[in-house]
Amino acid sequence: MMKILLLEDDTDLCGLIQAELKKNGYVVDSCNDGETAMLYTLNTDYCYDLAVVDRMLPIIDGLTIIKAMRQKGIQIPVIITTGMSGLDDRIEGLDGGADDYLVKPFHVEELLARIRALTRRPAQIKASDTLTYADLSFDKSNRIVSKDDRSLVLTAKESELLYVLMEKPKQLFTREQLVLKIWGSSSDVEPGNVDNYISFLRKRLRELLSCCEIKTVYGAGYRLEKKDHA
Repeated sequence: MMKILLLEDDTDLCGLIQAELKKNGYVVDSCNDGETAMLYTLNTDYCYDLAVVDRMLPIIDGLTIIKAMRQKGIQIPVIITTGMSGLDDRIEGLDGGADDYLVKPFHVEELLARIRALTRRPAQIKASDTLTYADLSFDKSNRIVSKDDRSLVLTAKESELLYVLMEKPKQLFTREQLVLKIWGSSSDVEPGNVDNYISFLRKRLRELLSCCEIKTVYGAGYRLEKKDHA
């Protein structure tokens, strides 16, 4: 399920857009000021597939946030929204790191179409969804985890969980962080449900005879690492 970050200072418009995005199957986090938005965009505990950014956010403007994202290497597609329709404004927004420019007022249907267009990723970009760690190889696009000549197809949630753990092996993740990354902030999934998916993945790794394990750090969370004797 695609996760979108919506940064919009008009609370009524923000609520309308968020409702329409959710109706169309997206998971959405939103905020209304630039200071909070900067925390969301640059915090590695959050993970988004696309951002919709209002240029005229209070405290820190949207263009500054986009530039900070790009400087940190965050390359998700960004649609900048603004009432500034001049040619120089559009050029500045696109040169500042935005992928698309939508002038207010706009129809939400057009925003949805632009989101669909930006997230139709070509095959060469999809190849970056393949991760390796120790003896594991994981193809997220096809949800296949492999070790040597053994391979298994994972469920959607198992796949998302393994991707998070393999993207940053040895990093400790709390249950709450995993819920945010996989189900989103608007989900009513309990952190304890993460334990079930951890158990499923552990069984998968055992089936593959992998040297990797998901270690429990009691009272803290989980991390993927090589077994001590491996």
